[in-house]
Amino acid sequence: MVMNLFTRMVAIAALCLVAQASLAADPWEKVNRPVFSFNDWTDRHVLRPVAKGYTKVVPRFLRRGIGNIFDNVGTPAVALNQLLQGKPRASLSDTGRFLVNTTLGLGGIFDVATEVGLAEHEEDFGQTFGVWGIDSGNYVMIPFRGSSNVRDTVGLVLDTVVNPLRLISPTETRAAVVALSVVDLRAELLSVDQLVVGERYVFFRDAYEQRRDFLISDGVLDDDAFGDDGFGDDGFDEDF
Repeated sequence: MVMNLFTRMVAIAALCLVAQASLAADPWEKVNRPVFSFNDWTDRHVLRPVAKGYTKVVPRFLRRGIGNIFDNVGTPAVALNQLLQGKPRASLSDTGRFLVNTTLGLGGIFDVATEVGLAEHEEDFGQTFGVWGIDSGNYVMIPFRGSSNVRDTVGLVLDTVVNPLRLISPTETRAAVVALSVVDLRAELLSVDQLVVGERYVFFRDAYEQRRDFLISDGVLDDDAFGDDGFGDDGFDEDF
């Protein structure tokens, strides 16, 4: 019995080491790091200062309304991905959310849908590919964009295609609107800057991968990564 327990413990330790090695694997790190340094410099010296100025000049209630509009514009794509993932009820809920906020919410300025019980979701084509079982591929750092992987980068192309903002004309107006959406999003993230700890590249890489796994699984994570293998308290009592 004791030898059987020892064998199991060795097996679990080996699996943990393999899992850690897998998470640490970053074949494109030599290319990713320079891109990350460029993005980080751009954020520190351009985007973050602009976002801070934006929060000082634009009242909070107005920023909230602007953010709600951009969220509402992206809701049809969320509903489409819900449907592609085999979640028709969630897709119907997101469709209703879009209709309610577009009409009663005056184009999305006010988030009326949440008040009536239509919760906000976050879905994209990268998540849909993950639900379909497509592997994430290597981690990749995209210039100006940030963390991604091969699967999510392909999904990003489709996200751009279905984004209504690309239909805005003329080009100058579209560029201004997109720039506003970027600044507004960065302003929302100012409060989480202080949460970054340790080596920045590793932090952002690991945070991105964990967040994507969380979103793809809809927040449902296994309590026991090794399944029901008899390693509960009762199992240990029986071996001894």
